[in-house]
Amino acid sequence: MTTFTVESTYRIPIYRQRSYHADRLAEACRLAIEDDDWEGQKEDYESAGETYVTGVWPGDVTPYSVAALPIPSHFGESLQRKAEHFEVLLGLLKVFALPPDGGLADEPFWRQRAHVAITKAEAIVTGARDPDDEGGAP
Repeated sequence: MTTFTVESTYRIPIYRQRSYHADRLAEACRLAIEDDDWEGQKEDYESAGETYVTGVWPGDVTPYSVAALPIPSHFGESLQRKAEHFEVLLGLLKVFALPPDGGLADEPFWRQRAHVAITKAEAIVTGARDPDDEGGAP
């Protein structure tokens, strides 16, 4: 049996409640974002995020002492997975909107990638693991 050292993380929201004097709502929001004084902050453990993997190393080693192993994306943070997949979906949209030769897009090229992208997007939305890579991901 192989040993792996795994670093996992979860996020705890930290918040503050403070009053700001402003003429408009947007100005009050800007003041709150620009305010770097977090004295009196509170941790919201009840709203802690999901646990996700941030590092994996082969063996029983000190993290970062050897090269990290690639982490399958479905063990990453859902919000980050969505952001990364958005880029893939944008690329597919570009294939549809701007075919390279000015004619119709190459259907086998886009159909295969669209199917893989849709399947992965559905997995992300439902919180499932990514599908097995069959036929190459976009």
